[in-house]
Amino acid sequence: MRSQDSRGGGNGRRQGRGPRRSSSRSNGDRNDRNEARAPQRPPAKKSFWQKLVGFFKSDAKPAAARPAYPAYPNSNGRPEPRTARPPETVEVTSPKLYIGNLSYDTTENDLHELFNGVGKVQSAEIVTHKDTDKSKGFGFVMMATVDEAKRAVTELHDKPFMGRKLVVNGAKTGERETNYRG
Repeated sequence: MRSQDSRGGGNGRRQGRGPRRSSSRSNGDRNDRNEARAPQRPPAKKSFWQKLVGFFKSDAKPAAARPAYPAYPNSNGRPEPRTARPPETVEVTSPKLYIGNLSYDTTENDLHELFNGVGKVQSAEIVTHKDTDKSKGFGFVMMATVDEAKRAVTELHDKPFMGRKLVVNGAKTGERETNYRG
């Protein structure tokens, strides 16, 4: 017989999980419930990589386990296909133009050459991420006059350039202009 110290406490209370099972059950009751089951083994310990794969593996949940609310706004359980929304058109009131949907490989020199074919370009700038210096896919071109800027919008908007269709609009003026950096 074990001493109380070996059971994990001197107070006589049980330290294990769950209630103590009664030994009054007959073996017949236990065998009736577990007749079809194989002997229980503790689950094999998973390695770190097995746990990681299991975390990212998508487990299909049965329909009963899904929440009662719809996962998508259209309530049929499927996402609506994304529709391309037309870019916001800004009227050209200054010689500064916004150039969007640029290829990430486009350089300021490429922009300068492209817009020089329409009119005189004062400057071309591609906005980059402040930490990585990679292009954010848009930039600004300053033309010499407002008329040249309007002509550039009519000639170059929606035209393919380096594998993408350009978005050419008038640049928004005011405080928002300074927030494009960063």
